[in-house]
Amino acid sequence: MNPIAARIRDFPTTVFSEFSALAQKHQAVNLGQGFPDFDGPEEICEAAIRAIRDGVNQYAISAGTVVLRQAIAEHAQRFYGQRVDPTTEVVVTSGATEALFDVTLGLVDPGDEVILFEPYYDSYVANVTMAGGTPRYVLLRPPDADHARWWYDPAELEALFNDKTKVIFVNTPHNPTGKIFDRAELEHIAGLCIRHDVLAVTDEVYEHIVFEPSRHLRLATLPGMAERTLTISSGGKSFSFTGWKIGWVIAVPALIDAIQKTHQFVTFAVSGPFQHAIAAALRLPDAYFAGLVQSYREKRDLLVDALTVAGLRPIAPEGSYFAMARIDHLGFADDFEFCRYLTRDIGVAAIPPTAFYVEHHRDHGRGLARFAFCKRDETLLAARDRLAALARR
Repeated sequence: MNPIAARIRDFPTTVFSEFSALAQKHQAVNLGQGFPDFDGPEEICEAAIRAIRDGVNQYAISAGTVVLRQAIAEHAQRFYGQRVDPTTEVVVTSGATEALFDVTLGLVDPGDEVILFEPYYDSYVANVTMAGGTPRYVLLRPPDADHARWWYDPAELEALFNDKTKVIFVNTPHNPTGKIFDRAELEHIAGLCIRHDVLAVTDEVYEHIVFEPSRHLRLATLPGMAERTLTISSGGKSFSFTGWKIGWVIAVPALIDAIQKTHQFVTFAVSGPFQHAIAAALRLPDAYFAGLVQSYREKRDLLVDALTVAGLRPIAPEGSYFAMARIDHLGFADDFEFCRYLTRDIGVAAIPPTAFYVEHHRDHGRGLARFAFCKRDETLLAARDRLAALARR
């Protein structure tokens, strides 16, 4: 008897486990995993501590504390003009990762098809597989002679929609490419969803890390999309407290009911003190969010310059805190060989992006590497100094 359930039997060990261990073994500067090596604002920490001292230490309301759901609704109105009822249209989850799991299990039946842009965040395929759904893939391609940005072929996307299509996942700003889906692309996706009666799940955890002239637009705010879009975000990326795991889903009540029914049997509720702290974070003044973008723009530029000097060909991201770089001119067999060499011999860890492609599309990722710049300046400068050895290779 095989004790492992068939639904997870073929799941690989996450690529982050291999490269985190390799980085630790070789004392490499870790630009692989996407978590900051610094904490967010002190006032957010104080809000968590204050909540603990005020006795907010027992189970929270399953759907989320009233104070956080109200803050999420205010935030949606403030930044997007999106009207959200905090009592019926929000569920708080253990990070966006749980939100994605709840949404998938709450919406997808065996045999349903789910459209994913690839490269994709790695939990998407796992979630669809566990729900018994069938993932369908549309490629994001890097800039080329005809395209200044990461792009997809509209005809390829249109061809995937059929009477089995239940959901499309849209990650914007996108991990790992740093692409932001612009208005024309979102309107195209919205039109297809409406025409084929398909639900859209938007993963917007990098919503506040957007570099001009790009602009983040919520798919849910486009005509006809409020009733068919589930918007996912979290506090980890915007406020640099990824370990607190406070995420949420916004949707109309009929969809939120499905998410809450799943959530109640996954985690039931999440940390009360951290919910209070993220509520305070969402109400920070505009200056905080402007400063966040400026800080990350400087970090992005520092990394892009370092990669360029090292002989790589970086693709400057429009958003998020990741940058992809072309490596196909360096003579390595693939991205895994390059990233292992970079970690072992140069002392800088990156992630091979073929881990984010379905097997028969992996050739599209073999000539790329992903770097995270959510690091202190001294970390990025140390990486730059080590990358100089790559240029001398």
